[in-house]
Amino acid sequence: MGEVKEKKASKPDETSEEGIPGVITTTTSAISDLLKKTKVQDLINWGRKNSLWFMTQPMGCCGVEMIAMGCAHYDTDRFGIIPRNSPRQADVMLISGYVTKKYLPALKRLWEQMPSPKWVMCIGDCSISGGPFYESYSTVQNIDEIFPIDVFVPGCPPRPEAMLQGFVELQEKIKAKKDLGSEY
Repeated sequence: MGEVKEKKASKPDETSEEGIPGVITTTTSAISDLLKKTKVQDLINWGRKNSLWFMTQPMGCCGVEMIAMGCAHYDTDRFGIIPRNSPRQADVMLISGYVTKKYLPALKRLWEQMPSPKWVMCIGDCSISGGPFYESYSTVQNIDEIFPIDVFVPGCPPRPEAMLQGFVELQEKIKAKKDLGSEY
């Protein structure tokens, strides 16, 4: 068997300059300099884009994919995307599946209970255009006229990777200050 050789520093208090891959180390002075040079709104948006908590309200087949997106295989936590069951703790509403005229008042109430800033993602063909229920008497059309949709994620049902890409696009909109959820 091979032997593991230990690297010894020349001085007892000296540490190796070798960094850990994927880990960025910093000092308090570097953080202080960053805070002094950064605009406050940019710093706030950095925090907002890295902590998107979405409200879980799965509808139809898009709901199954949304649940799969929250599982360990896709690991949305690494992006700061965390599912919440309460509208008072969420800042992203995912409208998935078909929206009926009976469901619309409850959806509006949930939207009003969410704190600002808040964003909306429309997921799946049913919520975007009505899907196969397009000409139904009970399906709401043009959901983007009712809610300020920031990102549309097409597909029937959209894959969890597409939903993650939608969240990444929302993060880029927040960073570029082109989202509809905040007033700048």
